[in-house]
Amino acid sequence: MSPGKLEESTESQKSDIGSLSKDKRLNSLLKSIVLPVKQYAEDQIRQIRRLTDVGLALSAEKNINKLLEMIVDEARDLSNADAGTLYILDKYEKHLLFEILQNDTLKTRLGGTSGKAVTLPNVPLFIDGKPNFSNVSSYAALTGESINIPDVYEAEGFDFTGPRNYDKATGYRSRSMMVVPMKNHENEIIGVLQLLNAQDQETREVIPFSFEHAGLIASLGSLAAVALTNTQLIQELNSLFYAFIKSIATAIDEKSPYTGGHVNRVVDLTMMMAEKINEMREGPFRDVSFDRDQIEELKMAAWMHDVGKITTPEYVVDKATKLQTIFDRIHLIETRVQLIALSLENDLLQRKLLLMKEGKVSESRLAALDEAFEEKLSELSRDLSFIRSCNKPDELMEDHMKACIEAIAKKTYVICGAQYPYLTSDEVHNLCVQKGSLTVEERQVVENHALMTMKILQQLPFPRKFAMVPEYASSHHEKLDGSGYPRHLTGKDLPLQSRMMAVADIFDALTAKDRPYKNPMKLSMVKTIMEFMKKNGHIDGDIYDLFVGSGLIYDYALKHMSPDQIDEEIIRGVG
Repeated sequence: MSPGKLEESTESQKSDIGSLSKDKRLNSLLKSIVLPVKQYAEDQIRQIRRLTDVGLALSAEKNINKLLEMIVDEARDLSNADAGTLYILDKYEKHLLFEILQNDTLKTRLGGTSGKAVTLPNVPLFIDGKPNFSNVSSYAALTGESINIPDVYEAEGFDFTGPRNYDKATGYRSRSMMVVPMKNHENEIIGVLQLLNAQDQETREVIPFSFEHAGLIASLGSLAAVALTNTQLIQELNSLFYAFIKSIATAIDEKSPYTGGHVNRVVDLTMMMAEKINEMREGPFRDVSFDRDQIEELKMAAWMHDVGKITTPEYVVDKATKLQTIFDRIHLIETRVQLIALSLENDLLQRKLLLMKEGKVSESRLAALDEAFEEKLSELSRDLSFIRSCNKPDELMEDHMKACIEAIAKKTYVICGAQYPYLTSDEVHNLCVQKGSLTVEERQVVENHALMTMKILQQLPFPRKFAMVPEYASSHHEKLDGSGYPRHLTGKDLPLQSRMMAVADIFDALTAKDRPYKNPMKLSMVKTIMEFMKKNGHIDGDIYDLFVGSGLIYDYALKHMSPDQIDEEIIRGVG
């Protein structure tokens, strides 16, 4: 190769080497720029995804204690914080209530689901009527600003006596702190999240909270506030429903004292049954399990099962005797009998005066008149005693007794020239009630309460999880054979919950000590009656067998019945 050619080749190789060197430098430069940007972008995406997952998890949690705990857990996880606290603004907006305290170094978890209450004092937002800006948490709540402090021992503008005292008592060293106000969807402050001692992921050294952490925690605070507000609203809605239920129960209680006690007992017994069914691992209920919402739904239905009685006239609900309306009309009959007796006495005197005018007075005639008068008084007294006995609802009216009442009603007396029967047709109708105190018409009025229960409850916008409350509550008087009311449903149409309430309702009705119109039955008699109802297809036999066989009947008897009603040896678990 000639020198010229060699020189040309050498120059070409130098040029290629130079180009290659430039490409390497360019690639190196690109890597130094692109890779960190790419890594940053990927970190941001992961953080956003993580924040989204956290938001979804917070939104799904309905237990407030668990939710509060989750908020602190997730905030600490996102920021690598060693400790964290959570305050909630009280309903008067005067204090921050200390709800959660966590510290990994000290192995401390207070509040939430820990079962251990936070004993540290709440934070006042105002002192002597002035805003409390000296406390960092109250400052965040009052201003809506986030605070990021590298070292609380060197910070100015806030009083950190509390953290210093905590450190002194525990041996801890509070250093970096981030305080974030929690704002709900209406931009209202509902709480404050406070994180302490961010840590380097590799060395675990305490470091200040980064700018990225501040943004993430602020976003988390907003998500947490919305989730917390939603959960609080749900709980407030449930509380409102229960408050409404209890206000109605109170109204019924004022209307009829025994009904209010009855409602409470039916709720108690129905819940006892539901809990026992949930425990069963064999038998007809082995595959039945009520979840928390179903238990609440059933409880609400039990509370509301007699709400329709608010439309039932009080004198019908509390009819203690057959003649009772607003008052017991036996007193009218007693007054009437006194009037009849005076009328008979007046008639006796008139007859004696007539004998005297006619000059026919004799001892024998006067004695005969007196004897007849006394016999009529005795007959009148016997009639009144019989009427009094028939007025009692626990007296079973046989046909011959009805005939006697009708015979008494046909007797008449005269006042001021007008003739009147001893008993009115309505009095006869009431006294001839075969069993109990209610006439057929009054029983229909009482039975209408079940239909009214459905009509009233159907007007309420129950949430979906409580949608069956009207159905369960209004069906507690239905029977498996279709002879119940108000809709004459049969077994295939009756849900288990309604059957449970039916057994509870009947058992309490038979054993209640506070019914004005009947004496409470003894346990053995109640069991005999309900055995017949089971045999005749009026009540669910499986539920009744569970009630007796599991010992619930005796648990309830000891709790609500008088000792003299429990007339058999109580052996738990034996029916």
